[in-house]
Amino acid sequence: MILRTLLALSLSFSACLQAAKPVTHIYKKVADRELKLTIVNPPDWKATDKGPAMVFFHGGSWTGGLPKQFTEHSDYLSTRGLVCIQVQYRLLKGLPPETPPTICVQDAKSAMRWVRSHAAELGIDPQRIGAGGGSAGGHLAAFVGMVDGLDDPQDDLSVSAKANALALFNPVFDNGPENGWGTARVKDRYPEFSPAHNITSDDPPAIIFLGTKDNLIPVSVVERFQANMKKAGVRCEVRLYEGQPHGFFNAGKKTQKYFHQTLLATDEFLTSLGWLKGEPTLKVEK
Repeated sequence: MILRTLLALSLSFSACLQAAKPVTHIYKKVADRELKLTIVNPPDWKATDKGPAMVFFHGGSWTGGLPKQFTEHSDYLSTRGLVCIQVQYRLLKGLPPETPPTICVQDAKSAMRWVRSHAAELGIDPQRIGAGGGSAGGHLAAFVGMVDGLDDPQDDLSVSAKANALALFNPVFDNGPENGWGTARVKDRYPEFSPAHNITSDDPPAIIFLGTKDNLIPVSVVERFQANMKKAGVRCEVRLYEGQPHGFFNAGKKTQKYFHQTLLATDEFLTSLGWLKGEPTLKVEK
């Protein structure tokens, strides 16, 4: 019975995937390099729409990874009415291990500004642009929602880079010395980089996914983050997955159980914000 259910889920999800129409744009040029983002629009998308959007940042310790990490998320959520954007950003690969992720956060903010400044032609509501990401990408998503500063000097700072909602998949959003991650890179500059150290009352609502056996992020770090968000009056949901390691949420694993569960929870979270309507089309056994 379970096997048949999983097969039905896979077939149903594959049907959703076929509806997506990716489009690539250059959002920034750095020296002779062009940085791109890929947009997956809803099937009935029109440029005159004012729909919600989600900007996804991939993980990889700021040194690796590819935007396609969130292709399956984008393919499904686009069928629910969300404009989904996957961002390419500069990596720290080949740089000294003490190099802070300045170029990464600069590109993340540049991407958010490009999307917001082009909202009218992209069919996007500029006040409903969320950010999502996994691991180091979760850090970038939280950063653009919560941290001021470290902007690219070439950016138009009159355009806000601030995300209006956050979907964070095992995010390394605490870079401080108390069980944080990435402290070796940011050192005593962690207050500049760490979303967990920049919580304020105007932060966007967030949902966080974490496995209890994550080797990079202790559960206590996420619980502390949630407590501080609530203290600031900001909505922050945490979903814990017993026994799961870092990266458990990714698509393409031997079992799609946790990919489906976290994706469904993301759908429900965005629906609760009024960004999506109706029931999720992805059905998952509870």
